[in-house]
Amino acid sequence: MSAATHRPMPAPARPCAAAAAVLECNAAGASRGLLPLVRLLQLASPALPVGAYTYSQGLEWAVESGLVRNEAEAAAWIGELLEWSLARFEVPLLGCQLAAWSRNEDAELARLNDDFLASRETAELRAETVQMGWSLVRLLAELDAFASIPGWRARLLAIEAPAFPTAWSAAAAAWQVAPGEALVAYLWAWLENQVMAAVKAVPLGQSAGQRLLATLGDRIPALAAAALVLPETAWSNYTPGLAIASSRHETQYTRLFRS
Repeated sequence: MSAATHRPMPAPARPCAAAAAVLECNAAGASRGLLPLVRLLQLASPALPVGAYTYSQGLEWAVESGLVRNEAEAAAWIGELLEWSLARFEVPLLGCQLAAWSRNEDAELARLNDDFLASRETAELRAETVQMGWSLVRLLAELDAFASIPGWRARLLAIEAPAFPTAWSAAAAAWQVAPGEALVAYLWAWLENQVMAAVKAVPLGQSAGQRLLATLGDRIPALAAAALVLPETAWSNYTPGLAIASSRHETQYTRLFRS
């Protein structure tokens, strides 16, 4: 190629100072806006050190008794609890706790916490939420991302015998997670734990577990939206099958799980 036909490559365009400032500002704003999502992923992660993986909430007894023997029966058992227990009582209560934390209504928080503890129908279910709540409180009290926010650590520590939803909602409210997103994440974390318990106890394959998560996960957005506006007079924790399974599990001869 001759010097006459050779053309040097143009230098890459550089944004002007004003454009660079705008880009930097937008990036910083987006970063701050995404932080609640990051915190929510942390709360919903199976890596959260509260011992959730050690509980099956009666599912292990359902397997032992022959009520849950395959993927379809696991989907039916978990799906009914998701809809009739979590979405109609625990998650609406969690939504009210989020509002109470945000409004500094500590007396209301204590009432809702007591109501949730009273709703646990067996010794195992009560011990589960108390242990997980205590573990999460201990974690948050030592976690700078939570404890450094003025006032939140003292308010959380003032709750006597905090149930797991009470401690979980404190973190979500302090980290400014949107209520609808918080309820979706809470339901997802519960569902994931139940599916993993089924994978171990039935047992099921990993692909079956993913099919369960996909199928049952489809219900979560609508259930969370309904729970967010469900009045307290319509809350219901009537799940006799869960109560029977949990009480029978307490005397089950061999067990992998604590509930």
